[in-house]
Amino acid sequence: MSSRDRDFDELRERIKHGREMTHASFEPIYYLVFPPAEALTVKRLLTSWSARLHERDGWTVSVFSVADAIEELLQTDPRRRLWLASDRRAPQDWQRTNEALANALTLGGALQNKLEAHLRAQESVPNALVLVTDLEALHPYLRIGAIEAGLQGEFHIPTVFLYPGTRAGKTGLRFLGFYPEDGNYRSVHVGG
Repeated sequence: MSSRDRDFDELRERIKHGREMTHASFEPIYYLVFPPAEALTVKRLLTSWSARLHERDGWTVSVFSVADAIEELLQTDPRRRLWLASDRRAPQDWQRTNEALANALTLGGALQNKLEAHLRAQESVPNALVLVTDLEALHPYLRIGAIEAGLQGEFHIPTVFLYPGTRAGKTGLRFLGFYPEDGNYRSVHVGG
């Protein structure tokens, strides 16, 4: 059994037993932390992990892909034509491009709202569990900790973030292994 599978089985056990009440939070938020170099491996395991959660533990699993949500937001943004014209004028102005795209994802909480809508839609599903995937698509725009913080109090069903990064102590994480440590997560961390 691979170390990713062992970490996943530990995660399953933690979800079964729920979160303990602490001063920080009691929301059912979990992070499965893995080295960024293993992102494709984790993506390949997603189907079997979802099946295991359903068949062995009785969860009704839904997947929220951050990459798909970002693509949808950027493809449907009314500023898209402006961005494309600007890109043709200065195709290598990455800082301006990244700032424009980051604004599209964060202004008005666009990406956060998509995740919140997905969570709310799953609340009426018996034994619902959400897997949030493709977090690496957030780079260089933002980190998932900001979205999690913005949704404080909205996690009513188990939500698992598949997190490419490294652990820093008990509560800290380093997104993609090179961002500065962020200790503001209110979640259980497994792996890493």
